[in-house]
Amino acid sequence: MSYNVKKHGEVISTDIRTSISTRYKAVTKAINREFWDSQSDKEHSLYVGSYGRGTAINTSDVDILVELPEDEYNRHNVYKGNGQSRLLQAVREAILNTYPRSDVRADGQVVKIAFSDGMKFEILPAFVTYGWNGIIYKYPDTNMGGNWRSTNPKAEQDAMRDKNKSSNGLLFDTCKHMRYIRDNYFKSYHLSGIVIDSFVYAAIKNWRWTTPEESSSAAEPGEYEKLLYDYYLYNLRFSNTINAPGSNDYVDVSSSKDCLEKVLLKMCK
Repeated sequence: MSYNVKKHGEVISTDIRTSISTRYKAVTKAINREFWDSQSDKEHSLYVGSYGRGTAINTSDVDILVELPEDEYNRHNVYKGNGQSRLLQAVREAILNTYPRSDVRADGQVVKIAFSDGMKFEILPAFVTYGWNGIIYKYPDTNMGGNWRSTNPKAEQDAMRDKNKSSNGLLFDTCKHMRYIRDNYFKSYHLSGIVIDSFVYAAIKNWRWTTPEESSSAAEPGEYEKLLYDYYLYNLRFSNTINAPGSNDYVDVSSSKDCLEKVLLKMCK
């Protein structure tokens, strides 16, 4: 049996897409009602994580960034004793008003929702700010007494989208296939989505799906997968960080490397 990357191999079902969209709008509306005095189910939110980067599959968690008014940052920033935790609790309470029967809890940097059908959402409350490369977001981290961190998801999404286009879809197909291998063969191991996407973005080089007129020069089956594994061996096996696409933020890979190697070896079979 071959575990090579397949073109358009992992497609999210229509039913799951519909459920995600319905819940996304409900969460967005709950946040807007509580913090913006608005009934909008579209404004002040965006998909981030694998859904935002275009690399999600059926089993992926859904990550949403919700923008909050700057007044909320100013109010929670002056609290003594982890104002970041209080902010997460306020977001949690707003979501509980919409999903009172679901498991909703604050956890580190996000509010997590576990639905009865197994779908999981992670909500990241954030505040718009600006950096040298455009809009970035500051968000709460309740660990170590509380602090603020920053993220640039739009830069990552733009970089992934551009690379996917130049690779004729190979980037997204590879990232999705690696998630499929992880979730079906190595579920007990940890391998984060941003590590997968950052790794493939760096390792893919100029590889791409060939067009029909180029089929005579197509690579042999398994050649591409071996290239990915070689890139891991020479560039990441003895390193604990990799740069995220677009934003160039450092991504910690130390807890993901064991599973990453297993997934890459499985793909070479």
